[in-house]
Amino acid sequence: MSADASAPLIKNEDSPRGFAFALTAYLLWGFLPIYMKAVAHISPAEVIAHRILWSLPLAGLVLLVLGRTQDIGTALRSPRMLAMASLTAVLITINWGTYVWAIGAGHSLDAALGYFINPLFSIFLGAVLLQEKLRPAQIAAIALAGIAVVILAFDNGRVPWVALTLTITWGFYAFFRKTLPLGPNQGFFLEVLLLSGPALIYILYLEFGSGEGHLYRTGMTDTALLLGCGIITAVPLMIYANGAKLLRLSTIGIMQYIAPTIIFLIAVFLFKEPLGTARMIAFPLIWAGLVLYTWSMLKGSREQ
Repeated sequence: MSADASAPLIKNEDSPRGFAFALTAYLLWGFLPIYMKAVAHISPAEVIAHRILWSLPLAGLVLLVLGRTQDIGTALRSPRMLAMASLTAVLITINWGTYVWAIGAGHSLDAALGYFINPLFSIFLGAVLLQEKLRPAQIAAIALAGIAVVILAFDNGRVPWVALTLTITWGFYAFFRKTLPLGPNQGFFLEVLLLSGPALIYILYLEFGSGEGHLYRTGMTDTALLLGCGIITAVPLMIYANGAKLLRLSTIGIMQYIAPTIIFLIAVFLFKEPLGTARMIAFPLIWAGLVLYTWSMLKGSREQ
């Protein structure tokens, strides 16, 4: 995401404060499957609606504290910015929905795979859409990821759609989000603001129309979990967005493996999801690709 307009330019050095922010965000994202497993009895659509709705006041409070609310007014008067924010809002909604469904349905390993592949997909997007020149190591890394996907598709008789959906939606979200001339906190608020209307209508329908809602009908536990969806959604995103400004891109590139690694460990050792032969081949291929990607990134950083 783009840096806040009021922030200084990103320095080519790491800040301990930035490292602490980013580490906190990645740890929160890594352990998020445990929370999502607790709401697995609630439909993904309802969970996503609550994630959106209860993120709005938190994101708005942050903007008030930072004194950046005027940026939202500017964005709301710009058809181009509204169109771009609507696109990124749709992409992040699909990403969230797929993730919530995957955890509840026992596909946490596929979710981890998707976020492991994502850095390599971002390189691919840069080459295809921005004509960025790929290093040989980057080409090899993308090829290894492609082989892993083919192995999983052959083993399952279908493409690993959960992993690919998470990869593609997050990759395009990050790509288009960079074109939105708003800081990370303002951009996130605008996205949930645009989504909050449909989310509220859907929640009201579940609670007072169909009677299938879980906000107050099924006990205090469900109420607390659904209200907490705003915290577990907004807080990591905003912590990360502000921490990323204080770190080198190479450091961020390496740290982004923390969350999927934790998800992988939780899926295997806590949720007891089977690895299987295909996954035991595919994951090492992805990890080898990430090693090549990291090595190429660090080499490029040293050259610069």
